[in-house]
Amino acid sequence: MPKGLDAIQDDMVDPDIRRFVDAVAAAYGARGAPADTAERRRIAEEVRKPWREGGPIMAESLDLDMDGIRLRLHRPVADEKLPVMLYIHGGGWVLFSIDTHDRLMREYAARAGIAVIGIDYSLSPENKFPVALEECTGALDWIATQADTLNLDANRILIGGDSAGANLSVATCLLQRARGRPLPAGMLLNYGAFSPDHLPSYARFGGEAYSLECDEMDAFWADYVDGPGQLAEPLVAPLRADLSGLPPAFLAIAECDILADCNHAFAAKLTAAGVPVEAVTYTGATHSFLEAVSIAPLARRAFDEQAAWMMKILGHDHAL
Repeated sequence: MPKGLDAIQDDMVDPDIRRFVDAVAAAYGARGAPADTAERRRIAEEVRKPWREGGPIMAESLDLDMDGIRLRLHRPVADEKLPVMLYIHGGGWVLFSIDTHDRLMREYAARAGIAVIGIDYSLSPENKFPVALEECTGALDWIATQADTLNLDANRILIGGDSAGANLSVATCLLQRARGRPLPAGMLLNYGAFSPDHLPSYARFGGEAYSLECDEMDAFWADYVDGPGQLAEPLVAPLRADLSGLPPAFLAIAECDILADCNHAFAAKLTAAGVPVEAVTYTGATHSFLEAVSIAPLARRAFDEQAAWMMKILGHDHAL
């Protein structure tokens, strides 16, 4: 049976990304409704497992401990002082881990020839704002102090993340700026959650045919904060912040994403604040599309374009 407008919107999605979205939805559906948050996280790890496997092989991968918080370091080459990116995973501040996002981190490491450190920050709703933000800010400082020990270049540090991780990346820079601490050389921001406002892309791409639904995103925001009043705080919703003086940014915007308009607005506000911005809208992409890199040329192109930007920002030409 024709699905009217839904069918037209379905046609907007890249065919390989559609395979990814449908496979993930089917995997969740097969596992039923989780009883609690712990079960929801367990299921999310299972569903994402096939998509994190394969990909680049690292010269070294280490799990590290930062005051009880797990970090993971990926090095594409050994015995070389490398630039490094702190990568902050998405999942609405509630789900996912450095395991679900392991392949993304390895893709960046291999394609840009840099080290990548992921952080398993404390999740909501058990640990609400600003716990995760303080941990990510602490990790940025920790990397700088441990750089010599880990054979990393403390003068060439990037920060990046997807969805809630992109939010935390910007908020980390805002907090560092407020505290007079060194800022990273650049921000890599993938389909970020920069504001809880329902912009027009919510109505267009909020249905079940996409990777992120409106009610789901609203619930993530509610779990992250103590109450609705906090949603107006610039460190919670960076679209409300003064963005002047922040590092150059690359925004990967998924065309078929409820957060698309929020990302366009954030790119415009960065530009207005004098921040160098490279904002690329990936036609036919949905939220989380980078996780489809094993089957989707569109995701591979995004990684390549981001890697080129990172190498330019870092003055680094040692991609593998």
